[in-house]
Amino acid sequence: MGTLALLQVFVCAAGAHLLSGGLDRPAPVPPAATAAPAPVQVAVATAGPVLAPGGGGPVPGKGSLAGRLGRAMKDPALGGDVGGVVVDAASGEVLFGARADAAITPASTTKVATAVAALTSLGPDAKLATRVVLAKSGMIVLVGGGDPTLAGPKARADGYPRRASLATLAARTARALRASGVTSVRLGYDDSLFSGPRTAPGWKPGYIPEGSVAPVTALMIDEGREHPGRSARQADPSRSAAAAFASLLARDGVKVGRSPARAKAPAGAREIARVASPPVYELVEHMLTESDNDLAEALAHQIAIKEGRPAGFTGGARATEAVLRDLGVGRGVSLNDGSGLSTRNRISPMALARMVALAASPGRPRLRAAISGLPVAGFTGTLGGRYDKDPTKPAAGVVRAKTGTLNGVNTLTGLARTADGRVVSFAFMADDVQDPQGAVRALDRLAALVATCGCP
Repeated sequence: MGTLALLQVFVCAAGAHLLSGGLDRPAPVPPAATAAPAPVQVAVATAGPVLAPGGGGPVPGKGSLAGRLGRAMKDPALGGDVGGVVVDAASGEVLFGARADAAITPASTTKVATAVAALTSLGPDAKLATRVVLAKSGMIVLVGGGDPTLAGPKARADGYPRRASLATLAARTARALRASGVTSVRLGYDDSLFSGPRTAPGWKPGYIPEGSVAPVTALMIDEGREHPGRSARQADPSRSAAAAFASLLARDGVKVGRSPARAKAPAGAREIARVASPPVYELVEHMLTESDNDLAEALAHQIAIKEGRPAGFTGGARATEAVLRDLGVGRGVSLNDGSGLSTRNRISPMALARMVALAASPGRPRLRAAISGLPVAGFTGTLGGRYDKDPTKPAAGVVRAKTGTLNGVNTLTGLARTADGRVVSFAFMADDVQDPQGAVRALDRLAALVATCGCP
């Protein structure tokens, strides 16, 4: 198999989005009013589809894997608290384990747990709505639905997933108001869908406003950023979103008197406009590929609502754990947030590998976005700049995995297709790391050893 074949194509089963070598994201879906271009025929050198559960090859020998991985896990760069496991994706058989049940800080591999729980609880096709309702004479209320991807007035319209737009919501609102002869309103905003603290237990003070995550609210634009892209976060994302909405209404011919103020939307208030997020499966794919903290926290809060718990960090954590337990993959999972920024989270390598194997199962099609969203080694997302040096090159294109990084923590979990064509799930975790760059290289080498195993 040629590992320098730079065009590896993977068909994402959940969303049918094409990922080709060198692209960080799937191509944006054309608008409904625009005819899709004719497909381009590309000569492809494949290493076998990573998403084919089980594959057709033989199961790797346990002794051979133990010999390969046991030595590599002793790399000093991984520090003194390391665990790892390899599981046959089709049968669930444990092929290798070293401290596989240890409680280890997962960092962003927590997002795998959030993804599996969100797809199970909310469903892959659910959408998050941002609405405007009539509160009383002369007042409308902007009601947050917990969609952090809502695009503000400065955001670009392209990209994947195709986000809902605050400008579209303002235009629809203005059109409805003008149709009723209304050209001046007072504006309130309601972000009460989420409750409790806006930061999670175990978050470091520096996460906000430097840009790791925004204060979690049910109403925000551009993930709470001051400017779209990677920038500092707003101290009050809800208020900032409402102010932007007021400006857009004025541009569309509706005057807003006074500054927007928090207000509870009355029960049964008449809705006059709404926009909806991309479906959950697309949100999950984006969350995993880009390791999107804001989206992970929003989804965890939504899981809490769906499962009948308080819509905060604690409710989200307990709801996620409960959903995973019902799926049979919750043992060894203790959460405090949905993104993995919390230093208090603990997940075992075995739990992560079981989640990945479950999501890859042909009997669980609703979970497939938890696989199609995983970065492809050497090509996409947080793995796009990795697997380009020996001895990790052979894993480029044949490993899909979620990374995790905090101070002192480096983790990796996902799927690999072995040299014999067998699909296995794995998790390698270290949370006593003194050499982060060395730890990343060591984790990538472990995944490469799994992928290149033609191990009888």
